[in-house]
Amino acid sequence: MRPFAILLLVAPVLLAQRTRGELREMSGLFESLVERVDPAVVQVITRGFAPASESSFTVQTRRGSGSGVIVDPSGYIVTNAHVVGVARRVQVLLPQPAAADAPKRSILKPTGKLLNAEVVGQDRQTDIAVLKVDAGPLTALPFGDSEAIRQGQLVFAFGSPFGLENSVSQGVVSSVARQVRSEDTMIYVQTDAAINPGNSGGPLVDTEGRVVGINTFILSDSGANTGVGFAAPSNIVRTVYEQIRKFGRVRRGQIGVIAQTITPGLAHALDLPRDWGVLLSDVTDGSPAAAAGLEVKDIVLTFNGKPMENARQLGVNIYGSAGETVTLEILRRGQKLEKRVAVLERPRDPDRILGLVSGERNLLARLGILAVDVDEKVTPLLPPLRRLSGVVVAGVVADVSVDNDRFQPGDVIYEINNVRVSSLAGLREQVEKLGHGVAVAAFIERAGQLQYLLLELE
Repeated sequence: MRPFAILLLVAPVLLAQRTRGELREMSGLFESLVERVDPAVVQVITRGFAPASESSFTVQTRRGSGSGVIVDPSGYIVTNAHVVGVARRVQVLLPQPAAADAPKRSILKPTGKLLNAEVVGQDRQTDIAVLKVDAGPLTALPFGDSEAIRQGQLVFAFGSPFGLENSVSQGVVSSVARQVRSEDTMIYVQTDAAINPGNSGGPLVDTEGRVVGINTFILSDSGANTGVGFAAPSNIVRTVYEQIRKFGRVRRGQIGVIAQTITPGLAHALDLPRDWGVLLSDVTDGSPAAAAGLEVKDIVLTFNGKPMENARQLGVNIYGSAGETVTLEILRRGQKLEKRVAVLERPRDPDRILGLVSGERNLLARLGILAVDVDEKVTPLLPPLRRLSGVVVAGVVADVSVDNDRFQPGDVIYEINNVRVSSLAGLREQVEKLGHGVAVAAFIERAGQLQYLLLELE
């Protein structure tokens, strides 16, 4: 037989062998990745309160579970705020590694270790929460750079879909920056990796095992995976995590500008020198931006040396720089200028009040509210008050019935039936003294006005 004919017969066999070898190698790499990531992925089990609707101030009782990822060996865990809700109790199921001296590896993993977790803080705008367990050292995953990921890149979603702990799915990045609704302040990494209920809070990792996102929600008519999942980008998650660890909350910055994305149409109509980027359409008098010399129609080129491509990008960078002084490079009438701008913390963010609630100790079931003391943590989040002590309503429990009028988030309670209350403990004590079916007159401040709220306790 001629050599050429032999080659024709042998080539498919050699190609098949090479393909099988490459597939085995790729499969082995995936297995190795899962082995590295799995010990850092936890199941989060909650019992308590959660939002009853899109309003972040109405809550209802619920038991639930989700996922989380260990990001620090000392026991710090990142998950979704909607997984935690306003929980009375949060527990974390840690993966239990097989004994090192085990004679063989079983396909059944040992039962995990269940630990109580402290809610360090949560941020509802980004839907991120930070937990802490008293354990360590634990296996932790590093954050990756979400701005470095690319469309089509391989990613893996880890978590406990439908309560099935330590599950993994694989897919690609469908979009690196998806804004789901035009009014949203958040952008997400979109992926077709299978994400289902229970995956929330688990990590989306790259092929190096770095967290590039926190799986947050899906778009689906059925409620199950349809290949359209969204993860909070790791760069945003890392900033939120670091701020919660440092301050117990997220500090959002503002400089007093309205920025708009430059489009080709806007550039043509205004005769701008470029058809993309960021245009300042308003600068508030007396704001840090005005003090720094920024003007309407300035084009923002860079933020701390980073090119600004659109208004949302500028807003995200300002939000994350509260308390700092930043450098903006601008273009004004053909001249490039640098301006140093102080970024102030955005005041009176009412969502942060609910973030101070830790569960059972803040529940006043007979009034149907979650409440916190008016103290040095709360007063900066409220408008100026008529009195310096009292109890502020942080949330309304949807499935607790109270007749007549209802409290509203932000109400400050000063008196119950002519008895002054200056703390949550005092309010609880006074309410428990009251009988069933009695009329209760709560003296409150609402939107700067004093009034009586008439209730009938069960």
